[in-house]
Amino acid sequence: MAAPRLTISPIGFGAFKIGRNEKIKYPSAFDLPSDEDAAKLLNDVLDMGITHVDTAPAYGLSEQRIGDAIAHRRDEFILSTKVGETFTEGHSHYAFDAQSVRTSIETSLRHLKTAAVDILFIHAHRDDQAILNETEIVETVVRLRDAGKARLIGFSGYTETAFASSLQWADAIMVEYHMDDRSRENVISTAAQRDIAVIVKKGLSAGHLDPDEAIAFVLDNPNVTSLLIGSLNSDHLRANINVAKRVRPGTFDAT
Repeated sequence: MAAPRLTISPIGFGAFKIGRNEKIKYPSAFDLPSDEDAAKLLNDVLDMGITHVDTAPAYGLSEQRIGDAIAHRRDEFILSTKVGETFTEGHSHYAFDAQSVRTSIETSLRHLKTAAVDILFIHAHRDDQAILNETEIVETVVRLRDAGKARLIGFSGYTETAFASSLQWADAIMVEYHMDDRSRENVISTAAQRDIAVIVKKGLSAGHLDPDEAIAFVLDNPNVTSLLIGSLNSDHLRANINVAKRVRPGTFDAT
């Protein structure tokens, strides 16, 4: 049976932009922040009441910067990372065999300066059903959870078929969902009925949608646990939080 749904802030911080600016899907290019600016942003994120920080090995310097900046505040936030994809020399590389996955999580834990993450997601590419059916990845992440490397395990993918399959074993799913793409609403509803956490990625369509309207749309769905937002601007994140407060009254009361 899946673990109970996570109790986390309705806005989470997607830490892509603090670590990587190559091969991006955002409408505008951006410079990577300095180590000092990344550290200030991450501490601002926690100070303003965001309690979920999401990263991945494919996010460049992101894991190392999280470890350096907020490992000392580890008990204040839900930390998620991923296995399956890395990004080196300007390209994504995928490996879903058991040894590669074990090596990946050990490297991530070292970078993040933590003994375990709260959620370990499979970082799938577009042929996500083949990953689940033809590799060792599911059995491996289950073993990693059982070994205490992750409290929960999950799936970040693309197709409805793969998501439906993942609901048999996942504690959480990470799914793209926004005003211009509602195709995963059935998956989101089914996951919520099974007490599987639903983390929404690309809820602003990688910056192509109006933030206020896009955030309100996602969080108005009661089956969504949290929406990840990536930003290099603390003021923008505060504005995003204010939208979340209006849609879900009573959240971020301490901010």
